[in-house]
Amino acid sequence: MILDEPTNHLDNDTIDWLEEYLNSRKGSLLMITHDRYFLDRVTNRIIELDKGRLFSYDGNYSIFLEKKMERLSLEASIEDKRQNLIRTELAWVRRGAQARSTKQKARLQRFDELINRDSFKPDENLDISVASSRLGNKIIEIHNIYKSFEENTVIDNLEYTLTRTDRIGIIGKNGMGKSTLINILNGEIEPDSGYISIGETVKIGCFSQDDSHMNIDMRAIDYVKEASDYIETSDGTRITASQMCERFLFNGTMQYTLIGKLSGGERRRLHLLKILMTAPNVLLLDEPTNDLDIETLKILEEYLDEFKGVVVTVSHDRYFLDRICNKIFAYEGNGKIHIYTGNYSDYLIYREIQGIEFEESKKESVKKDDSTTLKKEKPKNDKKLKSHIMNKGSLKILTLI
Repeated sequence: MILDEPTNHLDNDTIDWLEEYLNSRKGSLLMITHDRYFLDRVTNRIIELDKGRLFSYDGNYSIFLEKKMERLSLEASIEDKRQNLIRTELAWVRRGAQARSTKQKARLQRFDELINRDSFKPDENLDISVASSRLGNKIIEIHNIYKSFEENTVIDNLEYTLTRTDRIGIIGKNGMGKSTLINILNGEIEPDSGYISIGETVKIGCFSQDDSHMNIDMRAIDYVKEASDYIETSDGTRITASQMCERFLFNGTMQYTLIGKLSGGERRRLHLLKILMTAPNVLLLDEPTNDLDIETLKILEEYLDEFKGVVVTVSHDRYFLDRICNKIFAYEGNGKIHIYTGNYSDYLIYREIQGIEFEESKKESVKKDDSTTLKKEKPKNDKKLKSHIMNKGSLKILTLI
């Protein structure tokens, strides 16, 4: 079986089903995916394409991370030795070495090979702790909003006040109205009743799933500069649009590539970068991880780690929800949105506890019904009736003979 990004656009319930199916299925599986939890739970070998080279690792994604760190450490050590050898050989050449003997010719040839060999270049860490606009006490207040499409209720009287520390993940099955909530917060859609009140200092940056507005005849760097030529970090350092492009994996050549020639994933990455260049203090993200490679996801997560504002995101990426969110808005049918404190894993624990409590309450209800029924029943012939009561935990079983 060959799968290309199988979890893109699937809701979490469907992803869980797909994981169970693939794990129970016999036969080989080859897939491309950037879903890290999916990789962890389904795969037993990872093949990584890195700077034009393929690397194979036995194990799932967690093991891959460990082995990749070992590989990078080894490559860095080899590069250090190469640089030391180059310095030694360069000093020898500068002393006036001449290729008179065969041995000297061979040494000069080795020096040329050392110089021309591809060097190990570790990923550069550019500080992207961007200083966002000042955020006042009032951010966004949601006042009892209701929204439906024809007879389908997607938001049923939601009331909530966002705080400065909120990192909200919106989850639910496809078609329930998650993107609708983002569009209402952004002012793109009006609720049928209720209203949204936004603070005066709020500067919203909204990343949608639609990139059709992008001018395909514009160069990537010019598209980013439409937002700003530079941004400032929290310590006052200026980062140019070109530097931010580099940080988001657009090298010098790609920055001058027409948008129409970029892949779908590259366009989404560029769209996201332009929004971040506006230095918002409230980010509304609609499925931001779709079509992004793992390196870009890491960069985005690092940016959000340093981001001082509010984040509201619709996502089916469970790893992303665990990493970024501290509250979960869960669509649970008929427009009802339940709010849970914690990340996605915490939400799953809450749901499991709720399920256990629900099953226990059903058992208690059955016990009460059985007890009431037994009290109401009167045996017709007491002389022929014998009763045996057996205790099994808290449940009493009455056997009539």
